[in-house]
Amino acid sequence: MRRTPLPLALPAAVAVAFLLLPLIGILTRTPWGTLPARLTSHEVTEALSLSLLVSTSSLALSLILGVPLAWLLARTNVPGKALIRCLVMLPMVLPPTVAGVALLQGYGRRGLLGPYLENWFGVTLPFSTEAAVIASTFVAMPFLVISLEGSLASLHPRYEETATSLGATPLTVFRTITLPMIAPGLLAGAALSWARALGEFGATITFAGNLPGETQTLPLQVYLLLQNDPEGATAVSLLLLATALTVLIALRGNWLTPNSSAAGPQSPAAGRGRGGRGPEGGVKPHVRQHAEHPGGLRGAAHAAAPVGPARPGSAPTPHPLRTTVTGATETTIEAPPNTTIAVVGPNGAGKTTLLRALLGLTTRATPTHLDLGGEDLTTAPPHRRRIAWVPQDGALFPHLTALANTAYGLRAQGIPKATAHHEAQHWLDRLGVGDLAHRKPDRLSGGQAQRVALARALAARPRLLLLDEPLAALDQSTRSHVRHALRTHLADFPGVCLLVTHDPVEALSLADRVLVLEDGRTVQYSSPAELTRRPRSPWVARMLGRNAWPGKATEQGTLLLDDGASMITADPPPDGPVAGLAVVGPEAVSLHTVRPTGSPRNVWPGTVREITAPPGGGTGRLRVVVDGTPEIVAEVTPSAATELGLAEGKNVWVSVKATEIAFIPH
Repeated sequence: MRRTPLPLALPAAVAVAFLLLPLIGILTRTPWGTLPARLTSHEVTEALSLSLLVSTSSLALSLILGVPLAWLLARTNVPGKALIRCLVMLPMVLPPTVAGVALLQGYGRRGLLGPYLENWFGVTLPFSTEAAVIASTFVAMPFLVISLEGSLASLHPRYEETATSLGATPLTVFRTITLPMIAPGLLAGAALSWARALGEFGATITFAGNLPGETQTLPLQVYLLLQNDPEGATAVSLLLLATALTVLIALRGNWLTPNSSAAGPQSPAAGRGRGGRGPEGGVKPHVRQHAEHPGGLRGAAHAAAPVGPARPGSAPTPHPLRTTVTGATETTIEAPPNTTIAVVGPNGAGKTTLLRALLGLTTRATPTHLDLGGEDLTTAPPHRRRIAWVPQDGALFPHLTALANTAYGLRAQGIPKATAHHEAQHWLDRLGVGDLAHRKPDRLSGGQAQRVALARALAARPRLLLLDEPLAALDQSTRSHVRHALRTHLADFPGVCLLVTHDPVEALSLADRVLVLEDGRTVQYSSPAELTRRPRSPWVARMLGRNAWPGKATEQGTLLLDDGASMITADPPPDGPVAGLAVVGPEAVSLHTVRPTGSPRNVWPGTVREITAPPGGGTGRLRVVVDGTPEIVAEVTPSAATELGLAEGKNVWVSVKATEIAFIPH
């Protein structure tokens, strides 16, 4: 532990002593011998009973008014929110007597609202028990609002959105997800609010007076005893001090620290290594491991059939997808059941917006038509669409076990608990994490958590499955195992699956179709084979590891690129000038230290800008800036790089044979 600097230690010690000395004074001046008698006297017990009544009533009123206010501040963009928050915090910095005067001017007999209360309802608030409750609520409610607002603000919305996608109504989501996850903040705020109301003095004596049996709470009793019985005041003060300390010790600072489980989805690697027996730090999966199958999803399904019993219930109903989405993302998708569609594109292309539009969780883009299995769900609320969503982080509910997480969608749809848990256990077993059913998410490794998230989505009996980069946060070894699980179980899914990914291996090995989005628009929608053979945009070609430049081809075989450069190809288009994409594999790019002679018809000078070498050697890649020509990527072996003396900043010559340039018309 780092040593505390002396210039900081001395004033810090003085601060601690400054705060501690008055408390020690109470302890040393307390009349311990007569303490029981003083605390059980009629005046003290009457004041204590009234204080408990007032503080508890104040807490109830704070909950009724403060919880909606905290929700409004945390979850909405209501106009003047900053001003409302300042208004909430004002009683915390306002002198208590000023608060009492303000209450008199607002609710007193001559205040703004007081005459109406008296004339219309016959209610006179000042100098009554009700006035003591209102005064305590005025100064205590901010503690509840601020604590609860922090918990609500730190609760990641993906938890609630995921629960909605599993079929839970808004009320069910609040009861089963929101409330349990904000409970620490709510309880902390309630305890602080109650304790503050119990100790309120200034606003109470100003607005409610000091009437024995009606408004004379325990703090006011202390004030009265100070005039005639200082030792009695100290004894009663000790009771209030003990109450305050008990509340603070019970909270252990939680009111200042957001609930860690609510702050955001757990790290996919949380708890990794606790099991220590399988490839992901847990028990070994129940499915057979095999090498990545080159034949795509269908071939892999035959190579590794699902292990475990068939799904309970009748045969699943197929659900083809037909939808048109407009807005920030525009696309049209038609796919038969049992189809996996990889959604790819650069950052900001609208991939996640597309998923959220289908879920009904955004207004940036909306489906003008959404048909699943012949049913029109265009205007259906999110919880009735039966579209299951697996976010990138999984968003497992941290307060539920893996089994309860997996059964959540079925329970939200009204399935009895025993049936839901039986089917949930079936899916956990199929995905190789059945032995982890009673673990909570913080005790699962990254791969285990993703399998549970997938099991939860599949168990909910969805019509459409949406996976938002489910493997992005996993390491390479874990990613391979989870990819295998995905491939195996997507092959049996009776609906359509949309898989957002940035990984070309995932896109080409898991998907039957690939949807390419750029700037919110569809650039290409084709099979993986067609995408590989004929990429339609530079981004797609580069995703596949190729060089690509947009331009126009002439009948003579010259490619006029959009940036003004030119290339020569051996295969000119037969129908005259046409726009398209010039594609060159990095393996077809040659580098030289001197200008080459001979067959290459495309030769340019350039400068090496970046060298990327794979771990352990092998073929590396160089990014070369070519004079008068777009940037180009070349592949070189370590021996060739050494022979050429390649290094960042070195001037080189680049050559590409005309026969190696493929031109793909738009």
